[in-house]
Amino acid sequence: MSATLRTEQESAPQRRAFWLKTLHRWHWISSALCLISLILFTATGITLNHAAQIKAKPVVTTQERELPDALQAELAASAVPPDTQAPLPAHIQDWLRTELGITRASRDAEWSEAEVYLALPRPGGDGWVSLERDSGAVTYEITDRGWIAYFNDLHKGRDTGPAWAWFIDIFAVACLVFAITGLFLLQLHGGNRPATWPVVGLGVIVPLLLALLFIH
Repeated sequence: MSATLRTEQESAPQRRAFWLKTLHRWHWISSALCLISLILFTATGITLNHAAQIKAKPVVTTQERELPDALQAELAASAVPPDTQAPLPAHIQDWLRTELGITRASRDAEWSEAEVYLALPRPGGDGWVSLERDSGAVTYEITDRGWIAYFNDLHKGRDTGPAWAWFIDIFAVACLVFAITGLFLLQLHGGNRPATWPVVGLGVIVPLLLALLFIH
């Protein structure tokens, strides 16, 4: 046996061991990163699929306040024209944060001749605040649809902001790494497990047939 052939035969198990070690490392790292989130998204996939059967009674909370005289005068004298979207004056934003705990008071509001309306949608509910331009009356309403609606909205990324959107993207990449490394590990171990590829094929064929036959 030539030295070259002997070297190639010796290096093949080493290459296999290297790839097994590398794939196992990335597989467990990606699984650890997405474990809790994968449970969350799987569970909310079930609740979303049965949203019509899961009844929730919204709880509406309303608070009423009145702007201090100085802020009322500032709002009344604001030069923002009607039918415009623009943020509230900074002093009024600070007052809303302090008085009502509205952390997103800097968002664009809808200005009309009579009032300023600030929409405050959020996961699991809704919210808004209205300020009358002449009287300074403030109405703040929050609708809470419960924890299931909250987690469902996290699943959909509804009104969750850019930080959660970035998290979903990173989580999706981790899931891809987990799935792809799992596929390569199946390839490396499949020779000793005859049922591997029939089961993988079943996982492909079943959703494909369901989509072709039952989704119209």
